[in-house]
Amino acid sequence: MAVPVPVPDLAPLTPGASRVLDAASLLFYERGIHAVGVDTIAEAAGVTKKTLYDRFGSKEALVVSYLQHRDARWRTHVAEHLSRVPEPGIERVLAVFDAAITWSDENSPKGCSAINARAEIGDGHDGHPVFPEVARQKAWLLDLFAELCREAGAADPDLMSKALMLLYEGAIVTVGMETFGTPFEVARGLARTTLEQDRGFLSPER
Repeated sequence: MAVPVPVPDLAPLTPGASRVLDAASLLFYERGIHAVGVDTIAEAAGVTKKTLYDRFGSKEALVVSYLQHRDARWRTHVAEHLSRVPEPGIERVLAVFDAAITWSDENSPKGCSAINARAEIGDGHDGHPVFPEVARQKAWLLDLFAELCREAGAADPDLMSKALMLLYEGAIVTVGMETFGTPFEVARGLARTTLEQDRGFLSPER
């Protein structure tokens, strides 16, 4: 039996903080981080700027909280899909792509929030707290792919996880760019082909 995927447990928010975060999350994703100021967020949340700063301390901390809470919702969504395929194997690995398919239309029509935030921040060496948060999220997904491939008996789980990560990341960027339709379905098909070519994977008979 495969190991369950842990979901992050974030600290509870006060009602005012929840309103701020909800408003900021919508605005940051729809308009971009730099384009949205704290005045706009406070007005949309129905709170004062003082409340915003009391709850989060700074706009940068609010951005990090926005990314963390989206990531927590995404991980919960992935965990739910993986729970439906408890036995190690190709179908369990592909469940991550199934999760992305059901998530992207409603939650990520403009692409990945982490990638979009990273594109706005700079080179990542200016000490901005968004960069390590984005890097952490991507490292988690890569590690998840590696663990799923390891559970299933892949010949080289680390290399396979990198190949799957490239397919996933290419798909989520294509969602945002609208280059063509159903990119995650295409990525899933290519992932299946790649996985089936790995003789190390457990066969249905094993």
